[in-house]
Amino acid sequence: MKTFTLGIARLAGLLYLVIIGCDIGAKLGLRGPLIDLADAQATRAAILDAPIRFRAALTADMVMVAADIGLAVLLYTLFRPVGSGLALAAMVFRLMQTALIGASLLFMQAVWLIVSQSANVASPVIGDPAAFATFLLDMHAHGYDLGLAFFSVNCMLTGILIRRSGFFPKLLGTTIALAGGVYLIGSALRFFTPQALNTFGAFYVVSLIAETAFCLWLLFARNSARLANQVERTPS
Repeated sequence: MKTFTLGIARLAGLLYLVIIGCDIGAKLGLRGPLIDLADAQATRAAILDAPIRFRAALTADMVMVAADIGLAVLLYTLFRPVGSGLALAAMVFRLMQTALIGASLLFMQAVWLIVSQSANVASPVIGDPAAFATFLLDMHAHGYDLGLAFFSVNCMLTGILIRRSGFFPKLLGTTIALAGGVYLIGSALRFFTPQALNTFGAFYVVSLIAETAFCLWLLFARNSARLANQVERTPS
């Protein structure tokens, strides 16, 4: 059973690593440099100049969503012995985040269809296709942050589970819960005070550090005896 538990932890850590890599790669390395929401024409030109990068970012996002579904199930399995109700709630909130982020990718695909003129968008209602594409990019950002609002609750519940488990350092649970607070504030700013987002952006480093630490602990932790014993005593 200890080997089984370690196997779950390792696979969860691997999926978490995929999620972090795809998220950072899509936002900062691929799509981010192409987008300027204040300049629709420049954004359109940048996407057309680097179509592979833009579509690679969309692919990375889809891989991230798929990995997040698997991670939600694995973390539920890992934490169910600690508190089945809390673990189930954490999984539901994480899956809700994943569903919203996955749905928001339709905005990104619509941007590509419009910018590449694969879709006929010339109409009095839509107006300038480049401006409409920029609007869809902004809607994707809103959809992503709406998903993170649900993820913030997942982080807080996961933080509690980590602290109770005896498998992870309690400090790690505290930092994951703090990461949830950062995501919640960031999501609220997106919808209610978007002009403050640039100032608040630096705080996302807290979330990155916390989630990376959690990921690495899942991958490399050795002492899982207590959790393994809990799993063994828990009915399937």
